[in-house]
Amino acid sequence: MKPLFFIPFLFFSALSYSQYTETINSNRPGNSQGAFAVGYNVLQFEAGARMGQDDHELTGIETDLFGIDYQVRYGLKIEQLEISLIGSHLTSNHMWEAGGETEELKEVNFESNTLGGKYLLYDPYKNRVFEKPNIISWHANHRFKWRDLIPAVSVYAGANLLFGENPYKYDTDKSISPRAAIITQNNWGRWVFVMNFIGDKMTEEYPTYAGIFTMTHSVNGYFSVFAEYQAIKSDLYADDIARAGAAYLFTKDFQIDVSGLYNFKDTPRKWQVALGLSYRFDMHTEDEIIMEGGKKQEDKHKKKKNSELVNPDGSMNED
Repeated sequence: MKPLFFIPFLFFSALSYSQYTETINSNRPGNSQGAFAVGYNVLQFEAGARMGQDDHELTGIETDLFGIDYQVRYGLKIEQLEISLIGSHLTSNHMWEAGGETEELKEVNFESNTLGGKYLLYDPYKNRVFEKPNIISWHANHRFKWRDLIPAVSVYAGANLLFGENPYKYDTDKSISPRAAIITQNNWGRWVFVMNFIGDKMTEEYPTYAGIFTMTHSVNGYFSVFAEYQAIKSDLYADDIARAGAAYLFTKDFQIDVSGLYNFKDTPRKWQVALGLSYRFDMHTEDEIIMEGGKKQEDKHKKKKNSELVNPDGSMNED
């Protein structure tokens, strides 16, 4: 979610000294990636189970789906860089009527596996941590600023890896193909807006291009909701998909989420529901302030308890 859950302190990530956040920064339950990395020496696992159905109006084929989605993310010494494995394992049970009988075909395999890296090119928030608040005017501190429209920008590049006989790989597709994305992220108080512009299998006969637009709202320090729109364009498959869901932060390192999706056509008509979780192994000890010109300054960052991160009114405690 974004894609980028859990969000309550993703705002804090943009204002903090480095990519590291005091609480878990998960892409679940949306389908987008946030612009920021998990932070140096943080190993994070994100997984979810989904079930749903595709119903094709023209062919009459009804497909029951069950899938497992997963991400493994790790933050490198270069604070702006994250490596990841993003994949999905899918079971599809196709049913259709033929000659008065019901025919059935079951397919089970990896739907996708992509090994890649994400790099933060531009962070408009990194120097704001040094700005002092206006102690005279509340309005001056909270008014809209045009600079808030400038997003953080990251690039993602990866390799799709699908080997052997696989029903989810087109006959013309090679076992290894490229995937790339431009990722933007705006942090507006309790709101976070993420955009992903994706090119997939660009060297293959049937490349796919997609745009994902995710808006997330932090209700309080523990509960967040999101809405997402995805447009997919390809000669083999095109669609418009809407997603919505919520996540709950149990501890600073563990969250659960629930979500659903629905599309806007009947070839096929599809729906899905999903339940997931995210957990990180936080081995981060120091923050680096990345200054203009690439200079770095270490900050011995004292980790706060989960209860210390949120003020009674739900706002962030940045002391």
